[in-house]
Amino acid sequence: MSYHFYILKSQKFDRYYLGQTSNLKSRLQRHNRGEMFSTKPYLPWELIYYETFHTRAQAMGREHFLKSPEGWKELQEIKSKLKKPLSIP
Repeated sequence: MSYHFYILKSQKFDRYYLGQTSNLKSRLQRHNRGEMFSTKPYLPWELIYYETFHTRAQAMGREHFLKSPEGWKELQEIKSKLKKPLSIP
């Protein structure tokens, strides 16, 4: 099983969400159905970036790093380069 770190962008607001999952398609659907408390106010969401890892710990580590002060610059670089939605594999 593979795990993914992902970045979503709100289609109506200047908001991003970073998370990790083992099923990108299902997770995006849950976000867009309003099932996630933290993303519900900013519907709809689109997937703009993801990375795949062998373990959940690796995906969680990547998420944690990019949410940290040390990873902030790298996160900004990723967000500035990727503005178009991606299709889910």
